[in-house]
Parts: sequence; C-alpha cells; structure tokens
Amino acid sequence: MTTSPDDRRIVSSRHLAEGEGWEVSEFEFGLILAYNAFSRWMTRCMAAAGQPDLNPLDILILHNVNHRDRKKRLTDICFLLNIEDSHTVNYGLRKLLKAGLIVSDKQGKEVFYATSDTGADLCRAYRDIRRQCLLDAVGRTDLSGAELRNIARSLRALSGQYDQASRAAASL
Repeated sequence: MTTSPDDRRIVSSRHLAEGEGWEVSEFEFGLILAYNAFSRWMTRCMAAAGQPDLNPLDILILHNVNHRDRKKRLTDICFLLNIEDSHTVNYGLRKLLKAGLIVSDKQGKEVFYATSDTGADLCRAYRDIRRQCLLDAVGRTDLSGAELRNIARSLRALSGQYDQASRAAASL
C-alpha cells in the first residue's frame, strides 16, 4: 500500500506525532528547518556584508535597533523580538557597542540605543546582499506576496499559541 504525499507525516520526533494533532509536529519540524536555515542565512549574509563575527541574535538586534531610525531601549528590543531573557539581548547590545555598530545614550535611568553610521552602512550592505541573493530567488518561487503575508500572519498567530502554552506549562 502506497501513501500519497498528503498522507505522509514528515516530523522530527515520531513520538510527538502520534495520535491527534500530528500536523503540529509537522509544522514544528518545518519551523525547525526554517529557523536553522534563516539563522545560517543571516550570518552568511552579514559576513558577506563585512561583519563575520555576529551571531543570529546580534544581527536581529542590530536590525531592530536600526528599524525606523528611532532610539530603542532594551525592553523595546526584547518586546518586539519576543525575547524573554533580556540578558541575552543585553549581551548582544554590549557586543554591538564594542564593535562600533551602535551607540548608547543614557537619559535618566534609561539607556537608549541607535545605530552608528557604521552600523547603518552595514544594515544597508546587508539589505543589498539580501536583495541580490534572496529576494530574486524568492521571486522565482510559486509564492506570491499575498501568500507570504498570509504565512507571516499565521506564524504571528501561532507564536501567541506557543506563548500561551508556555505560560500554562510553567504553571504545572
């Protein structure tokens, strides 16, 4: 008996795909693959842009600090990136400060971060390499802009489900 492609369960952990809800396991496996591919992409794109020493979190922080050319606080960055462990973001900020990619400005008890000219130039170089290497390739797929927006919307909604489930698990 042959199974159709729609009946195959492509999961990373068979024990999590038993019974109802196996589709969630299939989604999680896709998410694992996408996350790792995205992380690898970010570091290689940043290396091509001229900064090979940044890890994926550092790169996300740099792009977030550069976002809309507005100063950001540690809490703003953690909130937008949905990161609970602020010490990891704080470590990344110190690393970016040391590299001269961002600057800090203390206002009262708050510290605000902004990209330096060097950091903004690096973000532009990353954007150009992204356009050249990634956007052209994505444009040749069967995914339309509307479909990508729907996938993004679904991922944001599912992130809320995972956040709620993590709160429930923490209370057990």
